[in-house]
Amino acid sequence: MLLTGPAVTADDATSTALLNCLVREVCGPEQQVWPDGGRLVLRLPRAGVVLRAGLARPPAGAAPRLAPPYEERRADEWIPAPWERLANLVAGELELATGHPNPEFLAQVDDSHSALTAILAARGEPSGDPYIDSEQSLVAGHRFHPSPKARQGSPQEWLPYAPETRARFRPLWLAVPEHLVAEEGDARAFAALEEHGPPAPPGRRLLPVHPWQFSLLADNPVLRKALASGSLVNLGPSGPEAVPTSSVRTAYLPDADVFCKFSLDVRITNCVRKNAWYELTGAMTLNELLPPILEKLDATFLREPAYRSVALPDRRLYEGLGVILRQGVGSLPGTPLLAGALTDPCNALLAGLPALSTPESAQAWWDAYVACVAPPVLGAYLDHGVVLEPHLQNVLVCVDDDGMPVHAVFRDMEGTKLTSGQWDLSHLPSRVAEALTYAPDQGWNRVVYCLLVNHLTEIAAAVADLHPSLDETLWRTARKHFADHDRHPQVRALLAGVPLPAKANLRTRWSRTADRGAAYVPVPNPLAAPRPL
Repeated sequence: MLLTGPAVTADDATSTALLNCLVREVCGPEQQVWPDGGRLVLRLPRAGVVLRAGLARPPAGAAPRLAPPYEERRADEWIPAPWERLANLVAGELELATGHPNPEFLAQVDDSHSALTAILAARGEPSGDPYIDSEQSLVAGHRFHPSPKARQGSPQEWLPYAPETRARFRPLWLAVPEHLVAEEGDARAFAALEEHGPPAPPGRRLLPVHPWQFSLLADNPVLRKALASGSLVNLGPSGPEAVPTSSVRTAYLPDADVFCKFSLDVRITNCVRKNAWYELTGAMTLNELLPPILEKLDATFLREPAYRSVALPDRRLYEGLGVILRQGVGSLPGTPLLAGALTDPCNALLAGLPALSTPESAQAWWDAYVACVAPPVLGAYLDHGVVLEPHLQNVLVCVDDDGMPVHAVFRDMEGTKLTSGQWDLSHLPSRVAEALTYAPDQGWNRVVYCLLVNHLTEIAAAVADLHPSLDETLWRTARKHFADHDRHPQVRALLAGVPLPAKANLRTRWSRTADRGAAYVPVPNPLAAPRPL
């Protein structure tokens, strides 16, 4: 059962995220941040402003635990700095630093704050299923993003489908004539899902659609014509309940034990969450390549065996109605938990696991956790040229009855890439191959950021929140799981302590760069070995 941690407010969560971004991307790299007793002081050098925040515990590595009060220095006193003031100061500093404004930025921060306010007011009761509750626990969202809960649309439109409110909904089903069905992959996957849907009229196949997406497409003239003529039949919402997971658009259908990765023509945090045509085809390619590799590495990659859409003369409909099926969690060993849920102090999931009840057992838990997660990611890249994206929302960790990690599960073909030059993709359309690949250095940055900065650093900080004395020992334990790969120069550099690349979410939002082109900033490397005498 998901335990309840300290209450979160939209004001504090928004302020914390903004200041975390400042520490990581502006003040830290420019050496404008320092501890002062139980607080952390930040200087915005161009704006000439000094801020300070409380510390839940002493700063450690790249993941400080900031806490209220948040204050600004005025003359000889410290005064409260509300989230709106912080957002304006961040915008001012970035405009001075880059030489150009971003008129969207403050609106995005405000939208995220409003969304979190609505989520907190609408949050329901936990389901009692540990896996589902973990997927729906990320209330405050990404700690190092300036607008982690930003999403297009009014709360009235998206609250019924928000994982953070613990929502459930029934998919809407379209009956599609055989000749208009567009699909790739294993047709048996959809046949199994259709058994749980409404009866299909003769000569037609079923297509599940996210109800929110269907409303977004309602004015599409090609769709309206197809529905009016009877080419497509709207069977309405029915069948098994769908549980929205942490990505919002991907829903788990427990009765069918399958995920539906729906398209949503909505910007959520960074990106519009649609299934582009080249991503649909790319997922089928990766589905054949990746699972055997991960099995060799003693991990699981959740298969995406098929997709389905409609073959109408409109690419927006083809992509907007495209749905990818993903393997469910019913056959996984132990109890799967979303990795991101373990890092959130607001839900106290980690504190509820018996395996972390003492410092000694927590150290053993961390050792087992890193052993499950890190070696498959390193082996996939270094030995197979596969760039996994093991951030906190893409990894499930299966635990035993005491909460001890026993197995790692990776997911999401969209975020997974192949290292260019190591795979022959000449048989694929050029746009598909382009979307499937990263240059080697780009892939390595993505792997290191997701695995170490976004993931393991946050897990380690959450363990140290429970047992602060472990701050000094956790990363010494983790080193051995990286040292097994030290025949590779990239890993030797990590173990020597080269700074880690952290995705610059604040600067990426400011420059309005696509996520694939995000910049990185250096952050301290907790794997660093002591310097030789």
